[in-house]
Amino acid sequence: MAAQNGKDLLIKLDLTGSGQFETIAGLRATRISFNAESVDVTSLESQGGWRELLGGAGVKTAAIAGSGVFKDQSTDERTRQVFFDGETPDFQVIIPDFGIIEGAFMVTSIEYGGSHDGEATYELAMASAGALTFSPV
Repeated sequence: MAAQNGKDLLIKLDLTGSGQFETIAGLRATRISFNAESVDVTSLESQGGWRELLGGAGVKTAAIAGSGVFKDQSTDERTRQVFFDGETPDFQVIIPDFGIIEGAFMVTSIEYGGSHDGEATYELAMASAGALTFSPV
């Protein structure tokens, strides 16, 4: 696979709950990570003293993070409202030449910043709040 343009990794939010996703405007950097807890079932009978893990038993999570500048009032307001209301709407993460991850996420933090000679910026973090689906490209 050839190198991909970082700006093509997009985070989209279902603004109304109707399945119409819009890119969260103003993001300059985005990332998604997937994690799975392991369940250790090692015992005295484990071959050679090697750790054994129970497949498919751990909790799976995904985390999304992004940072950027304010550009679009509707997506900025909706993201803020999702945080303050503790909602878990559907988001999409578009990963170029890979696919689309979709599912419910909770906005776990929003940070605002700025300097006297620059633009206002924000950072946000989200945690998965249910099962995710993957649609390959």
